[in-house]
Amino acid sequence: MKGIVLAGGAGNRLFPTTKVYSKQLVQLYDKPLIAYPISVLMLAGIKDIIIISDANTNELYKKLFGNGSHLGIQISYERQEQPNGIAEAFIIAEKFIGKDSVTLILGDNIFYGKLDFLRNAIKYNKGATVFGYHVKDPQRYGVVDFDENGKVLSIEEKPIKPKSNFAVVGLYIYNNDVIEIAKNLTPSARGELEITDINKEYLNRGDLEVEVFGRGIAWLDTGTPQALLEASTFIGAIEHRQGLKIACLEEIAYLKKYISKSEFQEIIDSIPQCSYRDYLVDVIKNEHLFTKY
Repeated sequence: MKGIVLAGGAGNRLFPTTKVYSKQLVQLYDKPLIAYPISVLMLAGIKDIIIISDANTNELYKKLFGNGSHLGIQISYERQEQPNGIAEAFIIAEKFIGKDSVTLILGDNIFYGKLDFLRNAIKYNKGATVFGYHVKDPQRYGVVDFDENGKVLSIEEKPIKPKSNFAVVGLYIYNNDVIEIAKNLTPSARGELEITDINKEYLNRGDLEVEVFGRGIAWLDTGTPQALLEASTFIGAIEHRQGLKIACLEEIAYLKKYISKSEFQEIIDSIPQCSYRDYLVDVIKNEHLFTKY
């Protein structure tokens, strides 16, 4: 299984900050926003990841993550010259995906809670698996409609009159067919290759599964200033209460045994004196007290 983090987009809703740098580099509580989707892939056991963004932003991501080897994973980079839609990611990443299946996560999406739903979906996926989440403003998202037996009836992109309150979140699992499906898409009225059209094709084939999140999973979309504030407050409250960090990539790499204790210590030694370093020192000193992933 390969992993894609799509971290492009114009970021118009976060102007003027995005005039200077990508929204995925915005500080969300105590770390850059892009760390959160990468952590989801790592926690799901995906160690071969590609970040897709524009050329200038990719250089900044490289400063943050390099090739990922210090985390026991492999990170590569590709360019999306223009925000031509989520589905274009599979065309851009065709060589990276090869003959494998792929999980794509949007660079501004955060998931909090036990990730067994994702691990199981990856394990049992046959065609496509996407996830539904109950929201009060479904017109902002792709919306999935079910019959009384839970069978998927339709998926619509940002409908004016949504048929349900279940939004399709920015996390998608596909078999290798997704590459050819993406290549055969026609741009929508807004000039983009829509991920919803990919999902519709899998639905037409009878190969689409939609897993609905229970109340134990939180999905945060950080596309607006208010959403960023709410997400940062949410993360901060949990971290302060538990004393455990969310999306701490170095901790994940160590506790998931992607890296050795000595490699983890090398990372700690490379970090300047700060609260983030203090946390990692506490992890290595009191490993038995930390919740396993």
